[in-house]
Amino acid sequence: QERLVESGGGSVQPGGSLRLSCDASRYHNNKFCLAWFRQAPGKEREGVAGIDNDGATKIADSVKGRFLISQDNAKKTAYLDMGSLKLEDSATYYCAAAIGSRCLTLRQFGMDYWGKGTLVTVSS
Repeated sequence: QERLVESGGGSVQPGGSLRLSCDASRYHNNKFCLAWFRQAPGKEREGVAGIDNDGATKIADSVKGRFLISQDNAKKTAYLDMGSLKLEDSATYYCAAAIGSRCLTLRQFGMDYWGKGTLVTVSS
């Protein structure tokens, strides 16, 4: 049974918006953080946004001003609201979880669990 389940990916035109969700309800740790990473074909996985249990957030410079991360603590769900999407935002987006606030580093090697990813395609 997967601990993290992403949803909300799809195809969108440049300039459009999408909301990704990460269901972490099966992750049985009360003090954890969640983060979004993405990986495009042929490229390294990069951190996009992170949020800790207290609501502190970190947004990568590449998406700052266009993407927002939020969470519903009661539902143990994190959201990534993506706006003004560009062609280069096309990638598989992964949700990751870690204990404490490690997610705010946006470093993949600090994450404990990963979802299977959801594909976002930006094309005209």
